[in-house]
Amino acid sequence: MAPSQHRGCSGFLCFQFCFIVSQFFLCNNTVLAYPSADFACDVIKNPEVKNYRFCDKTLDVESRVNDLLSRMTLQEKILNLVHRAEGVGRLGVPDYNWWSEALHGVASTGAGTNFSSPIKAATSFPQVICTAASFNTSLFHTIGKVVSTEARAMYNVGESGLTFWSPNVNIFRDPRWGRGQETPGEDPLLTSRYAVSYVRGLQERDDGDKYRLKVGACCKHYTAYDLDNWKGINRFHFNALVTKQDMDDTYQPPFKSCVIDANVSSVMCSYNQVDGKPNCANADLLTGVIRDEWKLNGYISSDCDSLEVMFDEQHYTRTPEETAAIALKAGVDLNCGDYLGKYTLGAVQKGLAAEADVNRAVKNNFATLMRLGFFDGDPRQQLYGNLGPNDVCTPANQELAREAARQGFVLLKNNRRSLPLSPAATKSVAVIGPNANVTETMIGNYAGKPCRYTTPLQGIADVVATTYFSPGCANVACVTAQIDDAKRMSGTADATVLVMGADQSIETETLDRVDISLPGQQTFLVQEVTKASKGPVILVIMSGGGMDVQFAKDDPKVTSILWIGYPGEAGGAALADVLFGFFNPSGRLPMSWYPESYANNVNMTNMNMRPDPATGYPGRTYRFYQGPTLYTFGDGISYSRFSHHLVKAQKLVSIPLGKQHFCKTSRCKSIDASEETCKNANVKVHLRVKNSGRMSGSHTVLLFWTPPNVHNSPQKQLLTFEKVFLAPKEQGIVRFNIDVCKDLSVVDKAGKRKLALGIHVLHVGSLKHYIMVSI
Repeated sequence: MAPSQHRGCSGFLCFQFCFIVSQFFLCNNTVLAYPSADFACDVIKNPEVKNYRFCDKTLDVESRVNDLLSRMTLQEKILNLVHRAEGVGRLGVPDYNWWSEALHGVASTGAGTNFSSPIKAATSFPQVICTAASFNTSLFHTIGKVVSTEARAMYNVGESGLTFWSPNVNIFRDPRWGRGQETPGEDPLLTSRYAVSYVRGLQERDDGDKYRLKVGACCKHYTAYDLDNWKGINRFHFNALVTKQDMDDTYQPPFKSCVIDANVSSVMCSYNQVDGKPNCANADLLTGVIRDEWKLNGYISSDCDSLEVMFDEQHYTRTPEETAAIALKAGVDLNCGDYLGKYTLGAVQKGLAAEADVNRAVKNNFATLMRLGFFDGDPRQQLYGNLGPNDVCTPANQELAREAARQGFVLLKNNRRSLPLSPAATKSVAVIGPNANVTETMIGNYAGKPCRYTTPLQGIADVVATTYFSPGCANVACVTAQIDDAKRMSGTADATVLVMGADQSIETETLDRVDISLPGQQTFLVQEVTKASKGPVILVIMSGGGMDVQFAKDDPKVTSILWIGYPGEAGGAALADVLFGFFNPSGRLPMSWYPESYANNVNMTNMNMRPDPATGYPGRTYRFYQGPTLYTFGDGISYSRFSHHLVKAQKLVSIPLGKQHFCKTSRCKSIDASEETCKNANVKVHLRVKNSGRMSGSHTVLLFWTPPNVHNSPQKQLLTFEKVFLAPKEQGIVRFNIDVCKDLSVVDKAGKRKLALGIHVLHVGSLKHYIMVSI
């Protein structure tokens, strides 16, 4: 689009000067050159809007939305219940596409975003499972801030919306789930902490206005959604049978944190059913919990075409109009898809829904857009109006992508301290494997167009003068391994780096794994190359879920194992940083790794977290699983040795109860955690952490907790965590403040929080501390 003239800059000379000086900055307070976003209340296009109260940004949102609704017909309202909202042209409200994505960078997945011109790429950070392995909440928040800045820049030039349907905060309870890569892992606390930090990074404005939004985030997929397509059972037909206990202590906490702690502007309901009822038709879960109990300030969206699925696939309703009505009345405000646009009018005419239901939904949607500034006139005259192409893919943003990858890499094995490799002494490296020189594989799914790629091969070649390369397999699922060249290279090189794992043909949305071993002939390739190797062999695994690599763990010639998730656009550079000791790894696994027998014996459709000895069901995740693991949640080593010493922690906590309390005369195993006298009980834990190694580095302090065995409680659970950076021989103090009734309570079968009486055990590494809780 050619640059256009604006008020305050007249004539061709002024126009030419502005265009030369900047292709996106201001000239006499006007923005030029690039196409701009559509917005409501444009007084240039429609002078009449200055008389509308909904365009008066000095008024509160409630008054503005009510004024807008009072001017709209029922049909106009209905056309704003779908993600391709048609706006209200006669009132100066343009069309708006609600569907943009920003899982780990602005993505090209959503229909509301495109990479064309002038912004053809955006920073692609590591896939979430890799970033979560850093256990660094400040990193989660910083990435969110950068992503929202790039998102605003893209919105300003008309390439995206303002509402981004991210993050995915489902629990990664089974290693076979194809979308586990999108999540922060298997632990509710880590997932909640990630969700809060990332959502705040996306939404919070630099001016401190807590009511307005930089961009809108969305926590999805609500709830108990973690199966896509496993052995013919797909997400559209899956009925998740979930106990009240598992729902409240595992599946719900991340969503609760999103709404209450992060003030997220949206929650998306999922395709599946829970206990026989589709989530997008469940008034108890949507209106009852999200809206009434947690007090969502925003809108509830359906997953894409989930209303159509409810009718066509699940046969939960008898007519499309009934489907529209039940979703609206349950609490859905926005339909990703067109079902509400097609059938809501008929639902109202048939008396299945009321116009009041439509008003509520549209009001929530428009209120969100008002908080985003969509109704405040030209966005280029607002807080983030100067953002443009030069604010996307900046060197600082790309360096952050590299740093995030480094922090998320998890070193699982390092025999004979074979890593780090010496850049000076390592003259040649054989880089082998189907993921050794990949690009798109590194960014996983729900990704955009990266600024640039650095593959593992390129990253290593930037450090070592002589690199040999062989893919060894035509693809990750190869049926024939081409080992001759790979063996020859490994037998010649000073070190061998094997880059194996998965890609989106193995695990992704709509595709769950059936087995959890290395795909295709990769195991054979690793074994044959290892036998032929002259120097150390480093096995690098690029994947979302864990792999059964017990053979490599046991093989002394495989000296190191490094998991790198899907490491983003700078993954290869980050890998070289770790391999050659420019960065000391500190990542920890956010999910457990199991032997192949797990996939053979555990039914993926079983949603129960707790084990069942009667059936031999082993339970899920490190919190409840009773069975063999290859590696478990929180595993990860460093090039340094870190030790912990307890400096301060009390051993006894007494909860005062009234004289008439039931437990004064009965032998109680627990008390209600909401007891008034329980609210000020705290335990301060101070730990001295020492770096005994020869390299500076970060250390992740994970504070675990084992409660007394009541209410079928977890065998172990992450209580909190902190990251500390220490130079060689340096010591530091890490301080935790534990709210006894909030943090040391468990959920009973009825979903109520209970504080167990008795011995509670705190763990940090091999260090244990015992606390007696009594009344």
